[in-house]
Amino acid sequence: MPTPPYAPATERDLEVLRAQLGRPSRGVVGIAARCVCGNPTVVATAPRLPDGTPFPTFYYLTHPAATAAMSTLEAGQVMRDLNEELAADEDLRAAYARAHVAYLADRAPYGDVAEIDGISAGGMPTRVKCLHAVLGHTLAAGPGVNPIGDRALALSSWSPERCVCAEPGPGG
Repeated sequence: MPTPPYAPATERDLEVLRAQLGRPSRGVVGIAARCVCGNPTVVATAPRLPDGTPFPTFYYLTHPAATAAMSTLEAGQVMRDLNEELAADEDLRAAYARAHVAYLADRAPYGDVAEIDGISAGGMPTRVKCLHAVLGHTLAAGPGVNPIGDRALALSSWSPERCVCAEPGPGG
């Protein structure tokens, strides 16, 4: 898995991101995870967007099938179950708190933004608020770093090992 700092996104990456998001991407500092075909799956985003907006979501999930899978889990009340598990399991809480610290450390080289100091994403470190954000962290950092992201991936109908991109990537 790549680790920060990330190489800048290529023009092709930015084109794919535009197609994935349906709009131009903002503040991309690099590609944090890719589909097996080579298309972007997660972008690393600057903690302050070009328009000056503070942006705590360093790992932004862009892959349409992955985002759809997380939306399906969220609609199915999986976050409620994960929050209950988090509340009941001290080891899980400690691991999730470590994931929060790791997330902040990954973002730190890209700028210090006072408005989001100590804020990561997805509800870390105390609750599960957004499966998209925690899966983005899992895909970028690798398994074992964010236990909630790992669980979301395991519960998901999507897999990073199987390409379902509408358009082949650079290698496909």
